[in-house]
Amino acid sequence: MRSSLLAAGLVALGCAVAAPRVPAASGVIPLTLPSGKVFQTELMIEDEDRAMGLMFRPSLPADRALLFVFDGLDFHGIWMKNCRFPIDIVWLDEARKIVQVTPNVPPCKADPCPSYQPMRKAAYVIEMNAGAAKREKVVMGSTVEFTLPR
Repeated sequence: MRSSLLAAGLVALGCAVAAPRVPAASGVIPLTLPSGKVFQTELMIEDEDRAMGLMFRPSLPADRALLFVFDGLDFHGIWMKNCRFPIDIVWLDEARKIVQVTPNVPPCKADPCPSYQPMRKAAYVIEMNAGAAKREKVVMGSTVEFTLPR
């Protein structure tokens, strides 16, 4: 069933899928938020990395985030299965403009876990600790800066 959900475009992301591991597409890049603060950001490029997300991690350092990179614009869904702490979820369009901010998303306590989606199509998703979006002036319409490795 999981593969049919993936094929249907509802990607179970965020805090989801197996045992903890280092992302295969690993890479950490600087990501500049609207406040000017720079977060060291783990890239989630491969399907397995996006599916794993923050799953099973006990915490995320205050100056860290995850950046999910997708092949195209879509209503990329995020869920909080097996996540242990609340996060802020930020969706960006292809120009890195913020199209949706969902703050303080709680961990999923029981199946079925809800899926969080943007109201507009997005190309990127950022996950950061709950409260970071507000603190760093992450609001709809502002822009986030980063450069992806080639």
